[in-house]
Amino acid sequence: MLSEIDQKLLQVAYDEAKAGFLEGGCPIGSVLARNGEILAQGRNQRVQKGDPIAHGEMDALRKAGRQKTYKDTVLYTSLSPCMMCSGTIVQFGIPKVVIGENKTFGGNEKFLISKGIDVVIANDKKCIELMSKFIKEKPELWLEDIAEDD
Repeated sequence: MLSEIDQKLLQVAYDEAKAGFLEGGCPIGSVLARNGEILAQGRNQRVQKGDPIAHGEMDALRKAGRQKTYKDTVLYTSLSPCMMCSGTIVQFGIPKVVIGENKTFGGNEKFLISKGIDVVIANDKKCIELMSKFIKEKPELWLEDIAEDD
């Protein structure tokens, strides 16, 4: 069960994902928060910026800038994080990740859990619907994003 703060911040991540979709990019949004306050929010910008590592989580972390510690933060993401983003979560010591959905893409939840990270999967209907629509409408772009040929 998500707390009220978790629901609010996951909604912000979803809004970022939707904005990315409307820009023609991959609809994956993320928020980095401390004590329920947003430090930064971002979205996948691989298409918009031509940057292969501009995933939603990476965009939010970049926008947050340098932090003395991440051990008191929570990362919210509309979609289960890929290995690159999961590795960054572990590297920075982010203790909790709230995932909008992992139905359309089963990321690396087991890896994160094995590193002691609290993983919460919301199974958010809006996140699932948006990713499903994107994958159906732009399968080639989705495969490019997850680095698969087909």
